[in-house]
Amino acid sequence: MSVLAQRYASALADVALERGNAEGAKNELDNFVELFKASADLRNFLETPAISRESKQELIQKLGARMGLSPAVRNFLYVLVDHRRMAMVQEIARAFDEEVNSRLGIAEAHVTSARDLSANEKKELVAALGRLTGKRIEARYGTDDGLIAGAVVRIGSTIYDGSVREQLNRLRARLEVE
Repeated sequence: MSVLAQRYASALADVALERGNAEGAKNELDNFVELFKASADLRNFLETPAISRESKQELIQKLGARMGLSPAVRNFLYVLVDHRRMAMVQEIARAFDEEVNSRLGIAEAHVTSARDLSANEKKELVAALGRLTGKRIEARYGTDDGLIAGAVVRIGSTIYDGSVREQLNRLRARLEVE
């Protein structure tokens, strides 16, 4: 993540948290980024230096009205247009999500399990991870048939590997040493 993206993300986080709308701003910016990624015409229009700033802001205003963007997010997009940073909007959105999560004490967990977890298992896992990290956990789930059983959880750069595959690897390593 670039320092520039972090600065823009931090500025938007300041405004969103001050207004008590951090989660809403995250969702709005994520929705705009999805539209931005999906439409080559929109990307070209907003990134082309030959198109006037006023035309770009008018388009953002119209899109913002259709998408229900808050004034804070809409104005933030205006700033990106003014400073010719629209090409960075995806990186800035990722940095913004991380910044808001950090300030609100939320940790994002990526859980990979051998099978789909039940709602009760997900609830218990999130509660255990919350106790372990001392943070509120937002989990994303996936499956990997190669795990045999158990789960692997990644929170930031920390990996908690409770898979049977890893347990077998550790047992093999212990047996080879002895």
